[in-house]
Amino acid sequence: MKVSGTVVDIRARRFFKGEVEIRDKKIVSVREVLYAPEQYILPGFIDAHVHVESSMLVPSEFARLAVVHGTVATISDPHEIANVLGLDGVEYMIDNGSKVPFKFYFGAPSCVPATTFETAGATVTAEDIRKLFGRKEIRYLAEMMNWPGVLQRNPEVIEKIRLAHEFGKAVDGHAPGLRGEQARQYISAGITTDHECFTAEEALDKLNLGMKILIREGSAAKNFEALIGLMNEHYRNMMFCSDDKHPDGLEEGHINQLVARALRKGIDLFKVLQAACINPVEHYKLDVGLLRKGDPADFIVVKDLESFDVVQTFIDGELVASKGESKISRVPAAVINKFAIGPMAVSDFSISASDTKVRVIEALDGELITRESSGHALLQRGNLLSNKNEDILKIVVVNRYKTAPVAVSFIKNFGLKKGALVSSVAHDSHNIIALGVNDEVICKAVNAIIQAKGGVAVVDEVEEHVLPLPVAGLMSDRDGYEVAALYKKVDAKAKEFGSTLKSPFMTLSFMALLVIPALKLSDKGLFDGSEFRFADPLLK
Repeated sequence: MKVSGTVVDIRARRFFKGEVEIRDKKIVSVREVLYAPEQYILPGFIDAHVHVESSMLVPSEFARLAVVHGTVATISDPHEIANVLGLDGVEYMIDNGSKVPFKFYFGAPSCVPATTFETAGATVTAEDIRKLFGRKEIRYLAEMMNWPGVLQRNPEVIEKIRLAHEFGKAVDGHAPGLRGEQARQYISAGITTDHECFTAEEALDKLNLGMKILIREGSAAKNFEALIGLMNEHYRNMMFCSDDKHPDGLEEGHINQLVARALRKGIDLFKVLQAACINPVEHYKLDVGLLRKGDPADFIVVKDLESFDVVQTFIDGELVASKGESKISRVPAAVINKFAIGPMAVSDFSISASDTKVRVIEALDGELITRESSGHALLQRGNLLSNKNEDILKIVVVNRYKTAPVAVSFIKNFGLKKGALVSSVAHDSHNIIALGVNDEVICKAVNAIIQAKGGVAVVDEVEEHVLPLPVAGLMSDRDGYEVAALYKKVDAKAKEFGSTLKSPFMTLSFMALLVIPALKLSDKGLFDGSEFRFADPLLK
């Protein structure tokens, strides 16, 4: 097979009319020709850090949507499913992903559970990490979010990093806001990347200390605008990633969107493409072709170098997408899960108090970080209630792995005027997280998810809109495009109920992410991520 067009030679920084010949999954020649169609041939895009689970799709379905946008490979951290099901979850991701023509490179989850301040469904030990590194599909130690453990030389943490070095694996970082001497100590432990920088100053500090920085633009966390100005100078040490991408966002685009945006910012084309195509291959030692003779035939054809609309995607010489249509066939997805609780009562969501003043989680649109503020809830017969007129809503986390008291606190900036939102996607331990305008609808929402054994939902006294996620309570076993359509419906309903956030369910899922400051809520209580300690939701 031969494919012709203008070849984009990223390393040589040149274009030429060329013909790519493919035989037995490899590129056997890339030669110059006199005439070629008006289209461009270049290496495929790579998402340098993503939790496939956050797309609500199993890997095989994620691949079907991603290839349409020119993505040929992902650096995939199965941290989410590992927190629910341990090594069985990691095996599930590897097995399902292997059934389709797409290059998934999985990491060994380094922090399961992420902290001791929450209840997860499993634990991944250093010995488990050793077992995982024995598998060819496991290419790196996934994000080491326990940066205090690194700085304090926690033996288990240090052993996991040591094992990565023993097996010749890269170690991914996760250290939001870490600067100065602490950042130097963290990086000197052998941690090589960070995707959590939310200011250019922080990213530049880490670049100067030898770390590679990933520009993240997902469904909730959006750091592109803050960091893209560094690329012209530091392109050799930067990559693009989505981290967490909901199905509707993945249907619309992927890394191709970031490439087009970077070019509109005036960043040099070849520098942008090096970050999007070459740097991940070299950093993680991937078996992904870079449009050279002898390489695997992984490349894309785009109609222009401005919009980066993808005409064709090839992986190992197979045409996997053409003109906006995925050519990857669906494969059956098994269902594995862990839910061990029964229905809740309205009284389970009460919080006793004699005063209305409360500590409030302040959610920020497009950010994983939160701020701490204060406000007044309503008080009725000794129970604090949501104060929707002040946009102070009750938020709860319910342990899904065993029967336990419900954690209750308060949050603002979701803007609901009626009803409740609920999700079993709640980073990192994936207990059930919900918020709403009164205890009755919160209870109804939580019970809808318990009955479905996972999902996201919008409910009020009359309506109930549920997207079931039966695979670990994180992913659907349905067609990816169908899931995207169903997700759009629940997202639209959340906004109809008053939410002003761009991605309310993604933001909700991160309100349990304790390793990102400032205030978050786990199943054990309100947590101060800046001080790494629990906080009282009531203010005296």
